[in-house]
Amino acid sequence: MSLPVDCLFCQFVNGTLETEIVGQNQRAIAFRDINPQAPLHVLVIPREHFADVATLAAADPAALADVVELAQEVAMDEADGEYRLIFNSGPEAGQSVFHVHGHVLGGTRLGWTPA
Repeated sequence: MSLPVDCLFCQFVNGTLETEIVGQNQRAIAFRDINPQAPLHVLVIPREHFADVATLAAADPAALADVVELAQEVAMDEADGEYRLIFNSGPEAGQSVFHVHGHVLGGTRLGWTPA
């Protein structure tokens, strides 16, 4: 598997940059967000590079399932299984790193604001 050298998250996957990994499986890793928006704020990414969740779903649905499964495991460990899973797709939606990542939010009663 060839990973883009300029992708921040690919650098976490290949070990050239360190991050606090809180969970992993064969096809995904989970690590803490550097700017948490809730007591639990973890990012879950596939080990392979895909730009956004739609691309991942079309190319490798099993990898997307592994991302969601890992999100559930982290939420079970850290938020009694109650969580929100958010994927931003594109810059207008708030995506700033173009390696698909799900935000696992929990650990408190979450309100609802779209932005």
